Formats: sequence, C-alpha cells, structure tokens
Amino acid sequence: METIDSILGFWFGTDPDDEATAKKQGKMWWQKQPEIDTLIRQRFIFYTQEASTGILEPWTRSAQGLLALILLTDQFPRNMYRDTPQAFAYDELARSWCKQGMAAGLDLELTPIQRAFFYLPLEHSELLEDQRLSLQQFDKLAALGTGSNGQAFTGYADFARRHHAIIERFGRFPHRNRILDRRSTAEETAFLQEKGSSF
Repeated sequence: METIDSILGFWFGTDPDDEATAKKQGKMWWQKQPEIDTLIRQRFIFYTQEASTGILEPWTRSAQGLLALILLTDQFPRNMYRDTPQAFAYDELARSWCKQGMAAGLDLELTPIQRAFFYLPLEHSELLEDQRLSLQQFDKLAALGTGSNGQAFTGYADFARRHHAIIERFGRFPHRNRILDRRSTAEETAFLQEKGSSF
C-alpha cells in the first residue's frame, strides 16, 4: 500500500539536502527511461486513478498530501502514459490542487525542490494565465537559492520562461499536437524543426 510518505520518498529520496536530492534523483526526473516508466506504472497507476475519483481527498489537508496528489496526477502520468493523450488527462486536477495549496499557503511549508514539483502543473498548462503564475513562482524559487543550488533553481526558472514563451506565441504546446491528434499550423511545423522545441 502506497502512502503520502512512500510517494514522496520514491520521488525525492531521503536526503534532506535539496542539492543532493536534485543530483541523486535528476536522472529519474528528467531522462526518458522505459524501466522507470514501467516501475511508476506498476507502483502508482492505481493511486493515480484513486486520486482522480476523489477517494484521496483527505490528503489535501496537508502540504505533503497535496504534493503527493500533484505527483500522482501531473508527473507520474507523463511516465505511465508517455506519448499518449492519457499523459495529460489529469492535468486540470493537478492544477486545481496546486492553486488550492498556494491559496492556503501550503506550498511554503515544502522544501524548495518540493515546491518546484508543486508548481509544475502551472508550467505544463496551455493557459497563458497559468504560465504567468508559473513564472512568478519559479522566479521566487530562483531568488531563494545561492551557490550551485541557486543555479539549479535558475535553470528551473529558465525552463518556465521557455514554456511561457511557447504558450504566449502559439497558445498551446505544438509538440503535443501529434499525440493529441491536433493539426499543426505551418508556423508550428517550422517551430518543431528547431532545437529545444519539445520538452
């Protein structure tokens, strides 16, 4: 049986230092690995489905619980259902929990590296207002850090800016068009030939 603690422990490990966590977990977070996708699907698919039905609603009472729900509905589907429309099926739910937590100030109870994943539903959104809010939150994280840790959060803020720029320009992420069976415009097709056009 998975719990809030086991979900967070799987994703963030047990090191209390954010910089060490980012180094240890970064490969799992940012690199496509079929074995990791399979592991996440095997361990967590049931809990993602449970989250979408409201059964795990009691988890929304704590910052850690909300973060676990956001991982289950924002991050894990991108692994479990990679390159299929289902990868984005829970995005609206994840965004609602992100905003709910921010409104209550629960996000501020988390470590900076945890907050980065708390805010990712905003960065994944195809709504410009969400992208603007994402920029604000990732800029705040970048302002918190110093040294190499600060550089890491500066990198996250840079990625937030890149996502914002694409939504500002196209109103959607063109690299999702093929997966979601959307017809690309000529401008989008040209953009997709550019390096760094996909995430």
